[in-house]
Order: sequence, then C-alpha cells, then structure tokens
Amino acid sequence: MAQLYLRQLLSGRDFGRGDAMATGMQNFAYLVGDRDAGECVVVDPAWDIGGIVACAEHDGMRITGALVTHYHPDHVGGSMFGFDIEGLAELTSRCHCHAHVHRLEAEGVRAVTGLSKSDLVEHDSGDRVQVGGIEIELLHTPGHTPGSMCFRVAGLSHGEEEGLLAGDTLFLQGCGRVDLPGGDAEQMFRTLHERLATLPPQTWLLPGHAYGGEKATLGAVRRTNPTLQLTTLQSFLRAMS
Repeated sequence: MAQLYLRQLLSGRDFGRGDAMATGMQNFAYLVGDRDAGECVVVDPAWDIGGIVACAEHDGMRITGALVTHYHPDHVGGSMFGFDIEGLAELTSRCHCHAHVHRLEAEGVRAVTGLSKSDLVEHDSGDRVQVGGIEIELLHTPGHTPGSMCFRVAGLSHGEEEGLLAGDTLFLQGCGRVDLPGGDAEQMFRTLHERLATLPPQTWLLPGHAYGGEKATLGAVRRTNPTLQLTTLQSFLRAMS
C-alpha cells in the first residue's frame, strides 16, 4: 500500500512567518499525498505560497494540485480587509496544476481569486481525488458556505485511522460562521448532526483554523465542543443568531 504523506502547516509558524495578519488568523494548510510517489496536493493554499511549496520540497514532495474547502480569501487568496493575500492563483501558476472545488463553490472561487473555469475541476459530494496511490474522498458539508467541503483520508497510522480535513466546517471548539454571505445555519446544523454524525469517533479532526487546538478525535470533539451540544435545530438556530 502507498504510504500516506500528511503535514499540517500553521500560518505564522510553518509559513507566512513575520506576517502579523497570517499569524493572527491561525489558518491551517495541509499537504496530503503519496510519499512513495513523491506527489501531494495542498488543502487551502493561502498567505505564503512560496513557504508552502518550500515545505513540500523540503520533504521531497512535488505539488500536483490543490483542494479547496471553501472560497474565503484566507483559504484561497484574494482581497480581505484591504490586504491582498497570495493563494490559488499563485500556486496554480507556479506548480502548473488545477484546483479541485465543489461545483457550488466554483463561482465564488473564481470571483475572489481571478482564476478561470479551466483552472478548476468541479466536483460533487462523494467524488474522489487520487494522488499517487492515495485516495481522498470529497464530502459536501454546506453551512459556512454553499459549497464547503471536507476531505476524508485513511491510513494516518498502521491502524488505518481516518482523518477529516474540515476547513471552516468544524473546529475543535465551535464551527464555521453562518452569518457571512452564503452562510446557512440550518444547513450547518444538518452538516454537523447528520452528514458528519456517521463518521467513526476515532476519526481525527484536522480543522482549518487553530481554534481550540490542532487536532483531536471526533469522539473527543463531540464531548467537548459546545456547538455539538446543541442537538435540536431550534437551540442551534437561537445560538447561531
């Protein structure tokens, strides 16, 4: 079996060093791929593309694509709070690769990054992206944005544990905001309590921001994340509003 390569990179620490905004945002980017093949994709490349590429190259890996959890500029690049953030446009040009997005998120990604339709590969929930011998499952998890996705990978250890790269859908503490354009509190409730509820408790949650920590099992997050204690739609809607 191909050997899974997975690195969690924190903005301001592993890339974007010296960038006060990147440090304050606490974004995670991820490198996921096949160590034997020397190929990987980047999940949510933003802030410092040169730094992310350097991390991959240091490990002997070549970036062959990007996976997009959602279209917000701190995850894909663009303009935010009057600042220009590097992201997908710089990565796809530098590495001559495509970005994989949910079809409901494609328009938003193009709008904030300036990429063209030919730069993107549009997907539906349940699609799989192959990187060498590693398979990554794409899960549609709307709520934070209409086309938000999480990415499911197996083989995090010899026990074949799973990992869920969750973007801004779910953090160790809290979940993604639903009061931004495209947010939908009812969809977020369905995502958390129906779509993600079927995942095994031993699955490792790997979030898009270091809100409450870097990683934990879903079993632990379900016990300690206050958002997940809101088990009725009415209580969730009250809290989110």
